[in-house]
Amino acid sequence: MNEQSAELFEKIRQQFDSAPYPSTPLEQNPQDAHDLLYAHNLVTSHYLRNQSLISTDGKVILDAGCGTGFKSLVLATANPGAKIVGIDLSKEAVDLAKQRLQVYGFENAEFMVASIEALPSLGVEFDYINCDEVLYLLPDIASGLQAMKAALKPNGIIRANLHSATQRVDYFRAQQVFKIMGLMDSNPEEMEIEIARETFGALEDWVNLKVNVWQDPARRKAVESKEWVLMNYLFQGDKGYTIADIFAALRSADLEFISMVNWRDWEILDLFKDADDLPIFWAMSLPEVSTEQRLQLFELLHPISRLLDFWCGHPDQANSFTPIADWSEDDWKTTKVHLHPQLKNSKLHEALVESIENHQPFSLGGYLLGQANTSVTLESTIAATLLPLWDEPQSIAALMERSSQIQPFNPVTLEPRTPTAILHDLMALLTKLEVFLYVLLEPSSKVKTQKTKKILGD
Repeated sequence: MNEQSAELFEKIRQQFDSAPYPSTPLEQNPQDAHDLLYAHNLVTSHYLRNQSLISTDGKVILDAGCGTGFKSLVLATANPGAKIVGIDLSKEAVDLAKQRLQVYGFENAEFMVASIEALPSLGVEFDYINCDEVLYLLPDIASGLQAMKAALKPNGIIRANLHSATQRVDYFRAQQVFKIMGLMDSNPEEMEIEIARETFGALEDWVNLKVNVWQDPARRKAVESKEWVLMNYLFQGDKGYTIADIFAALRSADLEFISMVNWRDWEILDLFKDADDLPIFWAMSLPEVSTEQRLQLFELLHPISRLLDFWCGHPDQANSFTPIADWSEDDWKTTKVHLHPQLKNSKLHEALVESIENHQPFSLGGYLLGQANTSVTLESTIAATLLPLWDEPQSIAALMERSSQIQPFNPVTLEPRTPTAILHDLMALLTKLEVFLYVLLEPSSKVKTQKTKKILGD
């Protein structure tokens, strides 16, 4: 680390010592924060990578840059039976993280003051590494990824994120303003925070920077927060990156991209009025475009995400599998259906039962990803068919039998529903739900073996 980097490193440490982040109160329990639990559940990223299920019991999870431990608590809540290890530069933050997990009864956790660069020297390998809101503070993101890779088990997964250079450009302009004014020469404190507020208050309302980072009515309450001002306008070491930067760093670190964490927010077809009627050039070109290029195009067309949030891992560790769209009917008949663990909560179950009893549609929107375009609404009879999933995984045969009992006749023709028709209805429903990982589909070992041979050209 050169002298300039060491100086910045010390400024960052001092800022987090004086204002431990995040300032989430100890009493804030994430048990109902479904989107957070979903993203931090190892089951989610593992299934996306391998199309297979994994138990979190006994797994070792690192929260790299744990801060005051709120995300450590999320990780502990989302991954039952896992051991949580947290590291951070700030001793103040580490002490708060220890206290937070003790308050909620998570004893299988330990925290220490350490940097990400020091990970290889710890002598521990992790099943999952969560590096949230930290990587962009490092002098070299590729070196940070390499340090995490050195502590990652062969089939482990890293979750990391970077500030978007495109979406966050106006905040970087604000930081530059305050750097020129000298407010960031040392650790910003109450006086610097108040000067930043006074600056925006004194500017004309039509000034471009004020419009973009201060005037928004939805932001008025946030700007009253010391944490908000520090982490946006006076943030030491803050930097922005692009999708191209992510993939370049992954190549440099010899890591393989798995998925964006909020992958459904990155679907480029959602940006078109009619995804089935694209301009001819786009319709011909998009199928040939790489994952990296698709994400770059989305970033340029619609940069709405503050964080470029992604999963990655060691190369060539993903299981071979056949996309569900290519499964045969026989494949489906031997499949076991699992509910995503984060849907197995009593509030959702109670709401689902109530909608069934009242013959009302039930919306799953907001229970996992939280985005509007992930909302799936179930008719009461369909919801009733899936109800046993809240007790245990179900075979396709069991769901077919239940469906035939709930709806024995075709509501249009009044003819008895045939087993083939019931199977096709279930295939369509489960395919729709699996896209958002509301359900996880586990084909039989025989099917997986056959499909792997087919893929490998055996």
